[in-house]
Amino acid sequence: MKNALRALVLLAVFLGGAAFGRRMVTPGAAHAEDGGRVFELRTYTAPDGKLDELHARFRDHTMRIFEKHGMTSVGYWVPQDSVLSKNTIVYILAHDSREAARRSWAAFGQDPEWRKVARESEANGRIVERVESRFLEPTDYSPLK
Repeated sequence: MKNALRALVLLAVFLGGAAFGRRMVTPGAAHAEDGGRVFELRTYTAPDGKLDELHARFRDHTMRIFEKHGMTSVGYWVPQDSVLSKNTIVYILAHDSREAARRSWAAFGQDPEWRKVARESEANGRIVERVESRFLEPTDYSPLK
């Protein structure tokens, strides 16, 4: 499990770094769309000086609300690169399927608690400048499925 997590971290950092500065396009994955477990790699870029507020929102609220809507947090990371480490969070969620992810995100977006948290956390300005998402499907030889 330790090696699988290490590989996932490396993948997250690589894909997050490769996508910096442009919007990722989520490629179609026939198997994942048909129902297999999928992982969602997300990269958030915060405006200058807002990363601590974004960390607090995840730590204090978002992770719990994700769980409430069936999203499993796999891990959260900050790139080691000095520029990205000041404004970027990379994280991975697990979903039972692409359809389950779609339903979970829809419910999350409508959740009154989330709406309140988002509104309150952005009282002094936006704390998220850009969100990038990519769905990943485990290979048949992946230790983490």
